[in-house]
Amino acid sequence: MKVTTKKAGIAGLALLGSVALLAGCASAPEESAAPTAEAIEGFQPCMVSDAGGFDDKSFNQLGFEGITKASEELGVEAITVESKDETEYAPNLASLVDQGCTVIVTVGFALSAATVESATANPDIEYVIIDDAADNDFDGTVDADNIKPILFDTAQAAFLAGYAAADFTETGVVGTYGGMNFPTVSIFMDGFAQGVQFYDEAKGTDVKVVGWDTAKQDGSFTGGFEANDQARQTAQALIDQNIDVLLPVGGPIYQSGAAAIRDSGRDIAMIGVDADLTETDPSVADLILTSILKGIDVATYDSVLAAGKGDFDPSAYIGTLENEGVGIAPFHDFESKVSDTLQGELDDLQAQIISGDVAVKSYLNQ
Repeated sequence: MKVTTKKAGIAGLALLGSVALLAGCASAPEESAAPTAEAIEGFQPCMVSDAGGFDDKSFNQLGFEGITKASEELGVEAITVESKDETEYAPNLASLVDQGCTVIVTVGFALSAATVESATANPDIEYVIIDDAADNDFDGTVDADNIKPILFDTAQAAFLAGYAAADFTETGVVGTYGGMNFPTVSIFMDGFAQGVQFYDEAKGTDVKVVGWDTAKQDGSFTGGFEANDQARQTAQALIDQNIDVLLPVGGPIYQSGAAAIRDSGRDIAMIGVDADLTETDPSVADLILTSILKGIDVATYDSVLAAGKGDFDPSAYIGTLENEGVGIAPFHDFESKVSDTLQGELDDLQAQIISGDVAVKSYLNQ
């Protein structure tokens, strides 16, 4: 099922409109060398998940781990609320406000409108939003002064994963699909395709990417972020095109991809996103070539810890290879299956991306 919606386009414009703001804002949050044992008086950290829940083996889970770690170090207990669907976002936020939360972390771009509304109505509460610029009026600025956006230029890490996939493939075809065509989803797919193209140009090969069209900025999408039959069929459509590396982007939809791979009976490797899937979901570890990582746990931890110490900084944070906000996981079970030179080539390529010698395009740096 291919989804090209006006909503997706608007979301892209909102984030593109924020690039000027974000590009000049905060550097990476720094971990405190000696975090305080106690929070400032009255400090209460809270978090709202999106519909994926805190056990999604992905960004909700990483955010939960980050706020939990910070809260434990500050000597407080976080209040966390899971959302079953989008109708619960605003009520869940209202509930946390009523419970006296002083910093509220919202996980995912789907909570953007509800976060802005809540932050505007409660200027004395500090908000942190993961994977969104909080710029719903498209004017290039965060919509409320008390919101800190946490974003990740995952195209850089996906570029490395695409290069690795192109080196690993034996069929000469690799594939990717996403939940919906939002910038925070397509940034993985586009970076992946750029990495494959770079490999082809460097090596004189012709590895094909299916599921994403760089020129059209569109591709294969399931229409949501659930591990359901639609996600499985979308993965199967790519498998039918002879891929032997698959990148699913969208929380639990990787589970449907894994099921389709196992049913195919073919040797197809999978690439995880956000967290290292080999570690977070051992049931698919044997399929995982690598994972494209976002340091959501670290960024959340640092932001909550700063708020707990009275040092909340609403400046936007963008994770990059340079500040270690993004990266790729080890090859784990595939270490003996990849070429002997691949890791060295990836290390060199990462250095070139950081130096600017190799340019990776994304909505965050246009």
